[in-house]
Amino acid sequence: MIKTHDDFPGVEWIDGTGDFIRVNSSKCTGCGNCMKVCLGDCWEIVDQKAQIKTLATCMECASCWYVCDAGAVDFSWPKGGTGYRSDWG
Repeated sequence: MIKTHDDFPGVEWIDGTGDFIRVNSSKCTGCGNCMKVCLGDCWEIVDQKAQIKTLATCMECASCWYVCDAGAVDFSWPKGGTGYRSDWG
């Protein structure tokens, strides 16, 4: 089941984030660590490689980048005023 914005009360997503996560499939080992840590359910494994399923629920935590031992995830925070915004800071 794909998560939607309604699954995260107190959270607002502001459009215009741009391309802030990329996957280098030639480096990806298909370990699935990115899927395991993602609270937004943004990742999937296709043909033994990780790929982004959706960024609509990305919480911009960079956990996927941090746990990627192969260095296949390239992450940069979205430009200011876009992306994930929470009532709790």
